[in-house]
Formats: sequence, C-alpha cells, structure tokens
Amino acid sequence: MLLLVGLGNPGQKYVNNRHNVGFMVADDIVRHHNFSPWRSKFQGMVADGTINGQKILALKPQTFMNKSGQSVSEVMRFYKLTPADVIVFHDELDLAAGKVRVKTGGGHGGNNGVRDITAHIGADFGRVRIGVGHPGHKGAVQGHLLSDFSKADYAWLDPIIDECVRGLPLLIDGHPDKYMTQIALHTQK
Repeated sequence: MLLLVGLGNPGQKYVNNRHNVGFMVADDIVRHHNFSPWRSKFQGMVADGTINGQKILALKPQTFMNKSGQSVSEVMRFYKLTPADVIVFHDELDLAAGKVRVKTGGGHGGNNGVRDITAHIGADFGRVRIGVGHPGHKGAVQGHLLSDFSKADYAWLDPIIDECVRGLPLLIDGHPDKYMTQIALHTQK
C-alpha cells in the first residue's frame, strides 16, 4: 500500500490558497481514479482506491499544515507503513509557479507541513514539490501562501494538477524522472 498525502489547511477559507495545492491534487486523485468517498479518520480525510493494481490511500490531514505529521504518522502506524511508502504533494516557494520536482528525502525547505512530517517519521519519504513562486521578500511569504490563486494562475495550475494526477502510474511504478518529464511536456506553453 502507498500513502499519498496532500498538504493544506482545513476549512473553506483556505480552499483556494497557494498553501493548499496539495489538497487540490489529492482531491483530483480521488476524482480521476474513482477512489472511495472521503471519510474522516486519523485526524484527516481519507479515501482509498487502486492505481496500476497498487492499493492507494489518499490523505488530507485536518490538523492544519504545521501539524500534518500527526495525521500521517497515525496512518502509518495503523497500516504498518514505512517512509518509503509515503509520497507527499505540497507547495514549494523556491520553485517557479508551475514547475514540479520530485525527490525523496532531504530538508523541508521551510515548509512547515514537511517539517512536521519529518519530525514524526523521518526524512526518507517522497515529495512532489509544486512551485507556487516566491513573493520576492521573506516578509511577504506567509501572506503569499495564505492568499488565493488568482484567476490567471489557473491557466498554469489546472494543467499542472491534471498532469500530476494523470502521470501517477509512472511515479507509483518508480519512475520519478519520467513522471516529471511527462508533466513538463504536457504543460509547456
């Protein structure tokens, strides 16, 4: 079983925030791959299904971003998963808007959700980093992340989310480079 985690903040006021791009991807995974309906469990919302014959559990922690590790670690303990079984989709300030990078392990890059997950399970989990751009100076970061995507942003955001979801079989089968290439090829203008 693999655990696909979308990071974000719960509640209607955060739905379209840049910080919630992980939730957006998780919702699209559940829709596109015909997973079960979302249900409340493990301090989060979970849905399950299969992709390429692999059992998948999707998770949207409801603990707010900076406590995401609580929910992720509960799921892992229950299903006896290892960090290698976890892929986290999250916003990335240090990538240009619309860029996607995949990596395993490493630092948190200032993302408090990734920081908390690392504190709970270690750093050796997969990450799909979705660029939301940097506002230009450190003092504007929180406002940038907690502001909604603009209507113009959806011109690049919707195709990125679609390709992150459509390409999942490549990522699940252990081909992160092919996954990133497919996203780049199908989202170039």
